Amino acid sequence: MVTFETKCYENDWNYILKGDYLSKMIDRCNYDFASKKLFINNVKDIAVVKKAADKKIAENIIDEYVIVADHAAEALDFFNITEDSFDGGYYYSISELVSIYLCKTGYLLHFSGDSIAAKSTINWVTKAIEVFKSNPAVIVANPAWNKNYKQAKEESFSEMNDWYIGYGFSDQCYLVRTDAFKKPVYNFHHPKSKRYPKYGGMLFERRVDSYMRTHQLLRITSKETYYTHMNIPKSYAGRFLRNIKIG
Repeated sequence: MVTFETKCYENDWNYILKGDYLSKMIDRCNYDFASKKLFINNVKDIAVVKKAADKKIAENIIDEYVIVADHAAEALDFFNITEDSFDGGYYYSISELVSIYLCKTGYLLHFSGDSIAAKSTINWVTKAIEVFKSNPAVIVANPAWNKNYKQAKEESFSEMNDWYIGYGFSDQCYLVRTDAFKKPVYNFHHPKSKRYPKYGGMLFERRVDSYMRTHQLLRITSKETYYTHMNIPKSYAGRFLRNIKIG
């Protein structure tokens, strides 16, 4: 029913693949995924990264990995997007588009490589799917970001039971209804979507935000649990401290 996916690139692949970080990312979701995938994008030595990913398959941490470049052209064609239209944001966004294009389950849970769910017993994925099924306007769900429940509430316009309801979208973490995203919906523009970083150009998350706001499609954010988004340092000491902070 649900695919888990995350991605790695040159600056973080060894952190994600050489320790127990990837297994933590998956285990903390408290869900039995139908598929667990890693998307490998923009690395220098693909053979070395594939070898590390093969070990994670052998350990039954993931089921498969995908080389993003192998499917990028067909994904762009499917979604009716040109590479030039990203305005410099291509490498920030292509992995997410490829993962949606290749997804074969009804729902897709994405974590960026530098985001991880908090330790919790909350099964927010199952709860979110129940909302998806009862309200077709809700197409995205996520835990609160960095334990910032106050900001999540401020960005919502309504709430229900365990959720804040609003617009907005982040590529740090999202659970989506695949059918809402697996179609050419990434060429909309909305004034409020201009708030995304300019350095990323026409980012995937900016495109999704524009699509959702144009069609009044909704995101729900958990009141019960959160995820941590924290950059992955390059230094060993920095990574050691990051491990302590995320638990």
